[in-house]
Parts: sequence; structure tokens; C-alpha cells
Amino acid sequence: MSLIISVGISEHKVALAPAVLVTYGLGSCVGIALYDPDARAGGLAHTLLPAPVRDVKGTEKTAKFTCWAVELMVDELVKCGCAPGRLVAKLAGGATMFEPKYRSAHGGIGERNVTTARAALERCGIPLVAEDIGEDYGRSLEFNTATGIIMVRALQQPIRQL
Repeated sequence: MSLIISVGISEHKVALAPAVLVTYGLGSCVGIALYDPDARAGGLAHTLLPAPVRDVKGTEKTAKFTCWAVELMVDELVKCGCAPGRLVAKLAGGATMFEPKYRSAHGGIGERNVTTARAALERCGIPLVAEDIGEDYGRSLEFNTATGIIMVRALQQPIRQL
């Protein structure tokens, strides 16, 4: 029997197998999953925004911001016995949930979240092995740390496996 661990908006959690990390309602938010297949351990973040509007000294780094989520999870996964060189990543979410008139010249929040997540993974040297991003619908994720498989569920869409 797997332990089910809920990851809320702006949160990240890590777990060793057998556990299932779940998050609901990814719209423009991005779900970032990191997995070490040898340690059978993983982390899941539900990020809200790409980065703080401005860099404020003393600001606590949280998974609210996509730019910090990967580093936060890597630090915790290493403490659980994972090797950074074995980590792989999967992304989901980053949808366009608002009309085009609400987007900036740099794209919508979902698009910017995905771009920021990819950059954070590249900075940490973690390969992106699968993704289910974009479109105009929300998603929920179930990340099984025993297998590394993520089930992506969305209304009126087939269930996807990453």
C-alpha cells in the first residue's frame, strides 16, 4: 500500500517509495517532478509564478516560484540519499488559462512558468525526459515514487502517462 502525499499550490514535497505524490488543479501553474530511479525517490512541486517581481533580500525561497523549486527539491532529495547525477525530470501544466489580452509581451504565465522550469533544470544539469504542457485546460498529477510514472488527468482528455 502506497502512502498518498498531497502537494498544494506553492508547495513541494519529497518521498521515498512506496508513496504517491499528488497535486490538483494545475492550470498556468507547473508541476515539476524529479526522480532518482535507483533510490526510488522523487519530489513534486506545484509552482505558481515564474519568479518574484523583484529580488528582495531576505526573501525565503519557496516552491511558489518556479525559479527556486528545482533547487529546493534537489537539496531535499540529496538528503534522502539521491544522487544529483541520477535525477530526471518531468513537467506538466503551464496551460493558457486566460484570454490573449491578459498576456504580457513575454507570453502568458503558463508559458513563462514552463520556460523558467526548463531553465532551472538546465542550471541543475537535470535532463527533462517527459512533459505534458500548454494547451488550454487544467491537469492533476499522480506521481508514483516506486515506478517514476506520472498519471496526468484532465477533464475531457484521455489519461496520459509520463
